[in-house]
Amino acid sequence: MRSAWRVWQELSGLLLPVACAGCGRPRTELCTACGAALHGAPARLVRPSPRPPGLPAVYAAAPYENAVRAVLLAHKERGALGLAGVLGRALAGCVRAGAGRPGDAGPLLLVPVPSARSSTAARGHDPVRRIAAAAARDLRRAGLPAQVLPLLRQRRAVADQSGLGARQRRANLAGALELTAGGGRLLRHELLRHGLLRHGLLRLGGVILVDDLLTTGSTLAEAARAVGEAGGAGRESSVHGVCRAAVVAASPTAFEINRN
Repeated sequence: MRSAWRVWQELSGLLLPVACAGCGRPRTELCTACGAALHGAPARLVRPSPRPPGLPAVYAAAPYENAVRAVLLAHKERGALGLAGVLGRALAGCVRAGAGRPGDAGPLLLVPVPSARSSTAARGHDPVRRIAAAAARDLRRAGLPAQVLPLLRQRRAVADQSGLGARQRRANLAGALELTAGGGRLLRHELLRHGLLRHGLLRLGGVILVDDLLTTGSTLAEAARAVGEAGGAGRESSVHGVCRAAVVAASPTAFEINRN
């Protein structure tokens, strides 16, 4: 069991940060250079290679490297919860980019990709859900109706993804996510409430899957499958156009591929 002094050190570090989470320079927030790495460019469409079947269009704020990697890890693994605001702002920009034309009807429904219960317990928080909540607040401040819908959960345990290739990750995650007990009803209620019903099928264009990071895209493809089934898309149908996705960061190659 951790000592009271160790707990106090960790809490004081969260409440009174003394260094930039990106580069470690003595600061109380992200320095200008690290902030620019996270927020300095418009959100861009990214595409992993190979692209997993069913992956929706994904927008990302920055490549997962250097300062951006350090900030995400500080929030996710070291409990630097104060970074949720800056990460949420970056995610909000990606949500706006992926939300379609300004005239599109309906709210922005942010569906966070769930972490395993064991990971959430070990970290003491759910990093993706926390960033999603910060992004929704940022969007509402900008006058865009947005809310977080935690619709998904893990149906079964999956292996640690680190070290797995793209094909292995797809196999590891196939069928791993499902809607929560009331997730389907909640999604349909929100979409019906906003009139998003056409020809007996729910239009899911305002549903934005959100995660902190895209590597191979397997997790987002699996999340899209689960949400698409809830909206009446069916297991075998394409989810392109059914929902979209936004992440804070993506592997540098996902940015490079999309430029070619």
